[in-house]
Amino acid sequence: MSHRKKKHPAKPPDRAASHPDGQRLQKVLAAAGLGSRRKCEELITAGRVEIDRQPVTKLGVRVDPTRQEIRLDGIPLPKAKLVYYAVNKPTGVVSTNRDPAGRPRVIDLAPSAGERLFTIGRLDISSEGLILVTNDGELANWLTHPRYGVEKTYRVQVAGRPDRTILARLRRGVRLAEGVARVEHIRVKSHYKESTILEMVLREGRNREIRRMLAKVGHKVLRLTRIAVGPVRLGKLPSGQSRQLTQNELKTLRQVSGP
Repeated sequence: MSHRKKKHPAKPPDRAASHPDGQRLQKVLAAAGLGSRRKCEELITAGRVEIDRQPVTKLGVRVDPTRQEIRLDGIPLPKAKLVYYAVNKPTGVVSTNRDPAGRPRVIDLAPSAGERLFTIGRLDISSEGLILVTNDGELANWLTHPRYGVEKTYRVQVAGRPDRTILARLRRGVRLAEGVARVEHIRVKSHYKESTILEMVLREGRNREIRRMLAKVGHKVLRLTRIAVGPVRLGKLPSGQSRQLTQNELKTLRQVSGP
């Protein structure tokens, strides 16, 4: 008599969408007060957790709790509280969340009660000024999407004295490696002996765009400060400090950036 091993039905594959930049699911469950991370891992592998109504049993899945519905035993977890901050980034601070070199990060300048914060857009390490920090992925997508083109205002100190021809060229557009970049508005704010202060308004957000544009027209950037993002202004916020956005600022941001 032959003894055949019984075939067990294959375990259904996880169909829940994973967000590569999100938080690990067990961390989110633990932060919601459902037990230790080890306990939360057991809840996942037992098939008791769903993401957007899809069961998940594998560890390592990353989620965005502000945009995805997470359920335990069919009961939704409360949505994470959305927070919004204006930060005055000093030079030497990076905008990325992960930095292998261990340099100070913008998100460390904003208060956090356990939310996963991230910056909306970036400022390079040599630049300073206003950068928005939130855990609202939807608003971040609106503000950075080229379709909506939210204005960003900069105060730029450059070497030399750009004349009207140079300013007109920047308005028309300067060809960079990835295409033509142009300013929406530009004006001279003041002159010094060997430098000039410009106010520039852009709608795009290419890497080091202003520095590269001005280098193309022969003027080195000595100092670059972002002073506004849409209706939100840097004002007198001290360097390295943060403040919460007002309800009026949030309302106006959504009006200028949303579909």
